[in-house]
Amino acid sequence: MAQRGVTVWFTGLSGAGKTTISQAVAERLQAQGYQLEVLDGDIVRTNLTKGLGFSKEDRDENIRRIGFVSHLLTRNGVIVIVSAISPYREARETVRERIGDFVEVFVNAPLDVCESRDVKGLYKKARAGEIKQFTGIDDPYEAPLNPEIECRTDLEDLEASIHKVMTKLQELGYLPTH
Repeated sequence: MAQRGVTVWFTGLSGAGKTTISQAVAERLQAQGYQLEVLDGDIVRTNLTKGLGFSKEDRDENIRRIGFVSHLLTRNGVIVIVSAISPYREARETVRERIGDFVEVFVNAPLDVCESRDVKGLYKKARAGEIKQFTGIDDPYEAPLNPEIECRTDLEDLEASIHKVMTKLQELGYLPTH
């Protein structure tokens, strides 16, 4: 049986746990023999969307480009794992409509928790005014209204988040049920 393509889109504030969960899900899927690609926001910005800034227009263009690549891969039977802040609801909805086989994962943690996990020091710089238009500080994050999955990383451990994603992918028919 051919693998069914899907884009699994992890969205949330910086430090919420998107990369951690998406990498763990990708490892689990790879171990089970699935064809997949991981598009991490930080890596994409240094390659596919180099030169884009952080204005609303540039952020939307960044998401549009990630969505375009995701669409191509998804329609060719690849499971695409996207990890990107993607702060604007409208941009995410546009990508969802284009791709069709789209599962939104809201990686949710309160701002203070995200700031306490700030491994790159970005929140500190944003609070000091060194980084402008930083999502959650001086630029909005529009939480999903109806995500297929919500991972509350301040309340659940990594294994619980992975389980939610894998179970939902089974329920939606993208993975076989065991």
